[in-house]
Amino acid sequence: MITGFEFLLPTKIRYGLGMVKVLGEELRLLKAKNVMIITDKGLVKAGLVSKITELVQKEGLSYIIYDEIEANPKDYNVELAAETARKHSVDTVVAFGGGSPIDAAKAVVVLTKQGGKVRDYQGKGKIKEDCISLITIPTTAGTGSEVTFSSVITDTREKFKFTIKSPAIAAKVSIIDPELTLTVPPLVTAATGIDALTHAIEGYTANCTEPIAEALGLYAIEYIAQNIAEAVKNGANIEARDKMMMGSLLAGLSFSHSDVASVHCMAEALGSLYDAPHGMCNAILLPYVMEYNLPSAEFKYARVARAMGVDETEDSKAALEGIKYIKNLSKEIGLPGITSLNINREDFEHLAEMSVKNGSNASNPRKITKDDYFMLFNKAYNDNYQ
Repeated sequence: MITGFEFLLPTKIRYGLGMVKVLGEELRLLKAKNVMIITDKGLVKAGLVSKITELVQKEGLSYIIYDEIEANPKDYNVELAAETARKHSVDTVVAFGGGSPIDAAKAVVVLTKQGGKVRDYQGKGKIKEDCISLITIPTTAGTGSEVTFSSVITDTREKFKFTIKSPAIAAKVSIIDPELTLTVPPLVTAATGIDALTHAIEGYTANCTEPIAEALGLYAIEYIAQNIAEAVKNGANIEARDKMMMGSLLAGLSFSHSDVASVHCMAEALGSLYDAPHGMCNAILLPYVMEYNLPSAEFKYARVARAMGVDETEDSKAALEGIKYIKNLSKEIGLPGITSLNINREDFEHLAEMSVKNGSNASNPRKITKDDYFMLFNKAYNDNYQ
């Protein structure tokens, strides 16, 4: 018997090569007048943001660029952006970039209209419907944030990542153009790609998942596993880039209607304490959490393995081969081990405590405690498989 569930997709998706050109049309449909482009300095320096400003200028719209978003977006990034948006009477935000600008933008559309501090909106029922409009344009194939209705922000005082979540902060439109990923460097392609793979696996295996999220997750795993190595090694291969972008999109839809689990609990702890790259943290920790979860998720991990191309009929063997496949894949695409993050082993107890307090801890397919997290941090550190 399938447990009752709700599947809500408040975002219109426009996908395809060269699709970024429809931005003007979508701004007209939203009756935009004053636009804020939220991005980061790297994309401005690379000249990519000019593609967006040209399209906004063609519509004759007033616009400002806010490029102060940092990796693992900070509470002050969001609050300063919202203050700027209010000052310029912004009615529409265009988020352009990876997960950090997009997550930041989803928080900005709340604060601009509803005020306060971003941490005020943590928890259920805190966000009202009156948010300003949001269009998302991802430039990496990894986070899936362009189609989710949650935002992860770092509380810089507590050094803790927290989530705000509501359909009200979802993008009105997501414009997904694989051509925008052609210049993404190999290491970023690798880390964001494994981030997407983690979203797909956790979206499929979380204990709160449902059939649509499961289907999306499995199909995303296929796309990503079959194309990530080529996208890393030959970034100009548009077919590989296209399939990685689709895999990332499907993975985002999967976990947004299910949840992430203990890989993200640990990765967000590392990101909070060390400002470590989120995708890299997921890539490092994924196989260790899968090993821990095996007693409760063997059948599903066997299906994950087969979606990645593992040819093994016996579930127990397939699940183990799948974990080995992920470890080898991370090596093949050049991702380092946990010691590359320059973390302090003395922090493992604190990291374990942060992990168990994460809102997604309860979604892990196997019950996990602070002591278990402590063990996993140590195991990843001691193995350092790279």
